[in-house]
Amino acid sequence: MSVSTKNLPPQFEVVDRPLDTQMTISMGPQHPSTHGVLRLELVLDGEMIVKCTPDIGYLHTGMEKLFEYKKYQQGIVITDRMDYLNPLGNNLAYVMAVEKLLGLEIPERAQVIRVMFCELQRIASHLVWLGTHALDIGAMTVFFYCFREREKILNLIEAASGGRLTPSYFRIGGLMMDLPAGFERRARQFTRDFPHALDEFHTLLSGNTIFQGRTQGVGIVSAEDAIDLGLTGPSLRGSGVGVDIRRVNPYTGYETYDFEVPVETGGDVWARYMVRMREMTESLKITDQALSRLAPGPVKADAPKVVLPEREAMKTHMDALIHHFLIVAEGFNVPAGEVYHPIEASKGELGCYIKSDGGPKPARVHFRGPSFVNLSALPHMVDGEMIADVVAVIGSIDIVLGEIDR
Repeated sequence: MSVSTKNLPPQFEVVDRPLDTQMTISMGPQHPSTHGVLRLELVLDGEMIVKCTPDIGYLHTGMEKLFEYKKYQQGIVITDRMDYLNPLGNNLAYVMAVEKLLGLEIPERAQVIRVMFCELQRIASHLVWLGTHALDIGAMTVFFYCFREREKILNLIEAASGGRLTPSYFRIGGLMMDLPAGFERRARQFTRDFPHALDEFHTLLSGNTIFQGRTQGVGIVSAEDAIDLGLTGPSLRGSGVGVDIRRVNPYTGYETYDFEVPVETGGDVWARYMVRMREMTESLKITDQALSRLAPGPVKADAPKVVLPEREAMKTHMDALIHHFLIVAEGFNVPAGEVYHPIEASKGELGCYIKSDGGPKPARVHFRGPSFVNLSALPHMVDGEMIADVVAVIGSIDIVLGEIDR
C-alpha cells in the first residue's frame, strides 16, 4: 500500500512500505477530543494517517423509533436531545414539518421570536465549538471565555422557556408561551456586549501563529469533493460553496432579513474556523433585526384542536387545564401524507421527514442530521495528515454524537 502524498512537500521521497510496518490504533471512544463517544480506527505509517474508519453507534438511543409511540406534540422533547447544543433548531425543523402537514399559518410575532432564538442558539452552539476546538489544540483560556458568553444566551433561553439545555420552547402552531417581561432589554444588552467578546476571541486565536500553524493547510477538502461528500453548513462554505438554506430555500421569514452568508475558499481547518467566526457576527445582526421587529400579537396559531389558545381566550384556569390535557393526552389527527422540511442548523442542513397515516401519532419520523453526513468526510480530510492533526480536523467539522447516533 502506498502512503498518501497529498500534503507532503515535493522534496520528501515516499517509499512504499509493506503492510507489516503499519500500525492500527483505536482512537476513542473515550477520547475527549473525539467530541463524544466516537471511535476512530486509524492505520498509521509512522505518524501519518494511511486510513481512517469512523466507528459510531455507542450512543444509540432509537430516538426516531420513539416518535412513532408519541403524540405529535409530545415528540418535541425528543428533538432537544439529538444535537443537544442546538435544541431550538431541532425543535424548529420538527414543528415546521408537522405544521406543513397541518397547513397551519403561524402568527408574525411567533415567527420573529423563532428566528431570534434560532440565531441565539446558533451563536451558543458555535461558542461550544470554538471553546472545545481551541482546547483540542492546546488553547485553554478561550474555552472559559466562550462558556462565559454562552451562559448569557442560556439565561435568555431559560427566561423564556424554563429550560437551558432542553428548552422545548417551540410548539406545533407557535410557541410554548410569550416572552417574559424585560426579555427584550436583556437580549439587547447581550447584542451590545457580544461584539467585544468576539474581538477577544480573534485576539486570542486568529492572530496566534501557533493556532494558524495547526489549522492552515490541514484537513483540506475541495469544493468538488465537499459537494460529492454531501457536506453542508460551515463545512461546505469553508470550501467555497456559498449554499445556505436560509437563502436558497428560506423559511420563517428569513428572506426578509439582511445578512451575509460567510464563505471561505481554503477548504482547510482554518477556513472552517473563519466561516463560523463570521457567522456569529451575522447571527448577531439577525438577532438585532428580530428584536426591532417584535410587535404585540399572538404567539400561537388560531387552531384550538392543535394548540392551547391564548390565556385570555379561556374563561377559567380549569378550562385551560382540561383543554391542555385533551391536546397532549389525546393528541390531534394529522392529515395523511409525507413531508420533508430542511432548516439551516448550526452544523448544516437539518431536515425532518414525517410520514402520517392520518392518526394522532406519526407513522415514521427520520432526521437528516448534518453531523452524521459531515462525519463521513473525515476519512478524506485526514488522509495523509499527521496523527496530531486528527483532533484539529474533528473539531473543525463540529460534530455532536447525540445527533449521529440517534
